[in-house]
Amino acid sequence: MKIYYQDKDIVVCEKPYGVASQLSDKENMVTILANELGCTVFPIHRLDTTTTGLIVYALNKKSASLLSDCVAKGYLNKEYYAVVHGKIATQGRLIDFLYHDRIRNKSFVVKSERGGTKKAELEYFIMDSVQLNGEELSLVRIKLFTGRTHQIRVQMANAGGPLFGDGKYGAKDNGKIHLHSAYISFPHPKSGELMAFSSLPEGEIWELFKISE
Repeated sequence: MKIYYQDKDIVVCEKPYGVASQLSDKENMVTILANELGCTVFPIHRLDTTTTGLIVYALNKKSASLLSDCVAKGYLNKEYYAVVHGKIATQGRLIDFLYHDRIRNKSFVVKSERGGTKKAELEYFIMDSVQLNGEELSLVRIKLFTGRTHQIRVQMANAGGPLFGDGKYGAKDNGKIHLHSAYISFPHPKSGELMAFSSLPEGEIWELFKISE
């Protein structure tokens, strides 16, 4: 487990692919970190099981409360890298209403706000594009303003750029989804100091692109 920072209040680490970010009956970060650090671990925000990269946890109840308040007020800033299919606008701000079907564990873009929907907002810009087997793939940097279930996956797919490997949301291939939590920043729950961390994705598809911090 790669740990970027740890003190008595928080730990910032990198979540591997296929590991749940919250407590579950499957392999999960809370149990792994608790065993490794020898203390109770409190989830503050979540990443999909198929998302890799930076995530922060609290290590005591007071810090958990303060960090949760930080998240609620929008002070936890998050940016991601994604590899997407197709030709999409070079940059954009996507604002949609999403409905999450819990039974199917799938989110949908709906035309207007109604019961059970939530507003979702993000900004993106294309950093690099390549051709692979006659198809255009793009490296996209994404800034989240809201945190909805499968938000990046469904909004990018709705904009014409489904994530590489994400057959659930329209990609022709159905394999490893390429979405990485690359940047997070937040005020430390005790000192108030701005904490900022970055992580670059690694792997065969990511290596097709020019990626720099």
